[in-house]
Amino acid sequence: MQMSASADALHRDAVVFDGLIISNWSREIFEHMHGAGITAANCTCCIWDDFKSAMDNIVRWKRWIRENDDILLQVYSTADIARAKRENKVGIVLGWQNTSGIDDQIGYLELFKELGVGVMQMTYNTQNLSGSGCREDRDSGLSGFGREVLAEMNRLGILCDLSHVGPKTCEDVILASKKPVAFTHVCPAALRENPRNKSDDQLKLIADHGGFVGITVYPWFLRRGNESTIDDFVEAIEYTIDLIGEDRVGYGTDFTEGYGPDFLDFLGRDKGYGRRIVPVADAVFPAGLECIGDTPNITATMLRRGWPEARIRAVMGENWVRFLADAWNEPAAAEAKP
Repeated sequence: MQMSASADALHRDAVVFDGLIISNWSREIFEHMHGAGITAANCTCCIWDDFKSAMDNIVRWKRWIRENDDILLQVYSTADIARAKRENKVGIVLGWQNTSGIDDQIGYLELFKELGVGVMQMTYNTQNLSGSGCREDRDSGLSGFGREVLAEMNRLGILCDLSHVGPKTCEDVILASKKPVAFTHVCPAALRENPRNKSDDQLKLIADHGGFVGITVYPWFLRRGNESTIDDFVEAIEYTIDLIGEDRVGYGTDFTEGYGPDFLDFLGRDKGYGRRIVPVADAVFPAGLECIGDTPNITATMLRRGWPEARIRAVMGENWVRFLADAWNEPAAAEAKP
């Protein structure tokens, strides 16, 4: 996709935050992120993992950040996102797509927060100790244990993600949480029915309680599926803005760059090895947005569709940063509230 000089300049000057990437991490992927002008991203390091596996993943991430410190730095606060922008590096927010990594020990949450885990999804697709996923046969809602987990996440300043969470559990979390929560990588169900997509009522509910919505580029959730283009992705953002306002909307690509069918099979089975819960299907990412390196095309497409610069800057990253400051219990966010 050919970018104009004005679009490229705007993209390179903007703060760009990707609400979720789950790629096959390597120096090559990190270079793609850096070259694409990504300021920071929520990077998945726990899916079906237990405590030991989650710890092993964080050890691996600490090594990657150390070995690639010419282009990476770890994010513990929004000040680190600002630093990443100043130093032309990519800020890494360690994120989980499940609370399985704490086993049944709520006290582990504080340990992981100190290690830099800033985002945790309540559950991934199916039932866990905290609640139910969007692919579960029956959504039993937030459990008593889950309420304790949520309260501790609120206290520590760990953002609660509800992207793969069932509708009843989502509602319970939104209403029970003392801090704003997020759908980091979803699409509107009004544009395409899918268990992973969120209804207008769900999108309004999370926004009405101070929450945030990141729109994904994953093709199975976009209006035209594998026939989608980058315009379908931006259309989904526009739909969400029209529904809940532009201040609470960003994006989270859910890029799986570098992975093959085996990894998608792992994601699509309960606990990574059990019954199949996601139908087998090839994912063809939208034309114009096939990989991490195409991230600048988002800015260019928004500009082409007549978006004002202020809205582009907000949705590409500024909204995320402002929201994270609140979710992470940063003093400046509290002072900014009326």
